Amino acid sequence: MQKMSTSSTNDSLGRGTKTSKVSKDHKKPTPAALKGAIQLGIGYAVGNLSSKPDRDVLMQDFSVVESVYLPSEGSNLTPAHHFPDFRLKTYAPLAFRYFRELFGIKPDDYLYSICNEPLIELTNPGASSSWFYLTSDDEFIIKTVQHKEAEFLQKLLPGYYMNLNQNPRTLLPKFYGLYCIQCGGVTVRVVVMNNVLPRAMKMHYKYDLKGSSYKRRASRKERSKPCPTFKDLDFQEMHEGLNFDHETYNALMKTLQRDCRVLESFKIMDYSLLLGIHILNRKPLSRGSRCDSRKGQKVLYSTALESIQGNVKDPDPVADDETMGGIPARHKDEQLLIFLGIIDILQSYRFIKKVEHSWKALVHDGDTVSVHRPSFYADRFLNFMGSTVFKKNHPLRGASSKRKRTSFYAVRSASQELLSARREEKKEEKKAQSMDNLDGKFYTSSKQPDLLPRPAVSFESSRTDAKDPESSEDRRASSSTIALEHPLPSFNMSQSDSELDDYLRHTVSLRRPSWS
Repeated sequence: MQKMSTSSTNDSLGRGTKTSKVSKDHKKPTPAALKGAIQLGIGYAVGNLSSKPDRDVLMQDFSVVESVYLPSEGSNLTPAHHFPDFRLKTYAPLAFRYFRELFGIKPDDYLYSICNEPLIELTNPGASSSWFYLTSDDEFIIKTVQHKEAEFLQKLLPGYYMNLNQNPRTLLPKFYGLYCIQCGGVTVRVVVMNNVLPRAMKMHYKYDLKGSSYKRRASRKERSKPCPTFKDLDFQEMHEGLNFDHETYNALMKTLQRDCRVLESFKIMDYSLLLGIHILNRKPLSRGSRCDSRKGQKVLYSTALESIQGNVKDPDPVADDETMGGIPARHKDEQLLIFLGIIDILQSYRFIKKVEHSWKALVHDGDTVSVHRPSFYADRFLNFMGSTVFKKNHPLRGASSKRKRTSFYAVRSASQELLSARREEKKEEKKAQSMDNLDGKFYTSSKQPDLLPRPAVSFESSRTDAKDPESSEDRRASSSTIALEHPLPSFNMSQSDSELDDYLRHTVSLRRPSWS
């Protein structure tokens, strides 16, 4: 096979991209051959890196580009393969090795995930022409990027390094490698990232949300797909917001605010929130054998729940195989698991984007279009997420106490109705009691064995009863039953005032038959 010769150019991305001088009978590689070359190239780069000693990342490490040629017949440094000859470029290998170690990714696991089985090609619902490949174990996404995006990512690496050191708990994309494959006249740049939506969990709804409204509705072609990706206006029509408990909502919004401020500092805009919704109430999806390897999660802080609640000091992942690291939420009566992450952050507010915003603002409201200056974009994005998409659960405060008050008033009303029929009779009895107390004499009768002697009481006690006739009547009504069922003990003058009052009430209750 004829080898591909390349012209010597600058290694910097986006400057003087290498052009291939290929014979007319040379064919472009097939998609399968290109995927195989990507897997082989990444495997070679990671394996070659293992021979380099570990050390701290230096500033110049972010701009390093390593290039190697891999002919199909092999060489002293490269293995033989059955793909067309290709050249591999690896960008900032030491820096990305540090990022992988920060997230607990071991080199063997990284190679096994990417190189063990063929990559799964995914459809792209966005406006870009990027290709997406998913590893068979659901861990990593391989996305093709344009040379300007790759160049911007490499310039972003020092700030990205600082942000991850300060806060690995983030919803921003987690980049694990940046590579360039030149094969058969085709140049492909790919970035390896974390997978936001696990394939093992069925997503009943998927959304790409920006917080804008201009042309933010899924196309008819997209809606006809088995699993479409909807947009902002679709969300407002199909959902009334996703409800979270107080702590989860605060943790989620705090993470989003921190991430948006980081993007704003890098002058990044036009990013999206990829949102997947799994409804727990519906029939669960049976998991395939390929996705069972997710049980041994290889990457720390890669799930949605870890991204907003993880702790960098925790050595082990906290994802549960049943929930796949989803965030619990509710929508009306449905229990949900939410999967989310910020995507498409490699769009800077360059001259072309400024021109795009100015042109669209002439025709439409400038604040509704997607492209906008980074500060305004971040504020609009956060406002939309915090008020329209995500909402706090508001429990009905005082609901239980209200029920208690209602039941109390109902019982009290019933008690008053039972006593109302006897109040007139009690008034006469109360007057008689007051007169007897004023006499200060004891009455005994052998002819009436049911009557017991009554001691003299003070005038103040009768005045107290007169001030509160209802409570006095209630006490006498309740005491009558006790007096009839339990004989009263003998009385002596050394008893306390409370016992005297009880004795007096019993005596009055026993006198009732003489008045009837």
